[in-house]
Amino acid sequence: MLICDAHAEAASAFRAFAIANSMAGQMRLLAEEKSLSMLCEVARGTYVDGDRPWLKQVIVNLIDNAIKYTPEGGEIEIRVRPSQNTAVLEVVDSGVGISAESLPHLFERFYRADKARSRNSGGAGLGLAIVKAICSAHGAEIKIVSSEGRGSSFSVELPLTAPAADPQILGGGVAVSGRRN
Repeated sequence: MLICDAHAEAASAFRAFAIANSMAGQMRLLAEEKSLSMLCEVARGTYVDGDRPWLKQVIVNLIDNAIKYTPEGGEIEIRVRPSQNTAVLEVVDSGVGISAESLPHLFERFYRADKARSRNSGGAGLGLAIVKAICSAHGAEIKIVSSEGRGSSFSVELPLTAPAADPQILGGGVAVSGRRN
């Protein structure tokens, strides 16, 4: 079961990735199918300007990749927090990781880090190219930290549009599990 606040504000300057809660909730079934545990922490008071549907697409693509490339029983963390002048979205998984040789190419269209897995996991290798294009259009920076066999961490940094006045964590920072009993 995944527990996240599914409410997203309707204003143009909206809570940074409050939509992350909603998207994680919508993708819960995919995680449960693989018995993955998910942790979702979103800091209140973190606002960004942006195209909500496009930012949703960034979140969906990053969570979808984390689910695809994390083996059964693994873990995924989705966090949103303010950091100086930015709102930071992090999607961290305990998946298969990405080789050092592949990291510089991840945002290229049609690039697949593991060609053998592409037949099984589907997709055309466009997801991260789309993420990069959306981030660039929003003045956001995307970073990757990964190593084979140790998982991956993707972080997106967007400019803040209002001060982060309430750093309280939604959901209490409690780990929630998609594992079947």
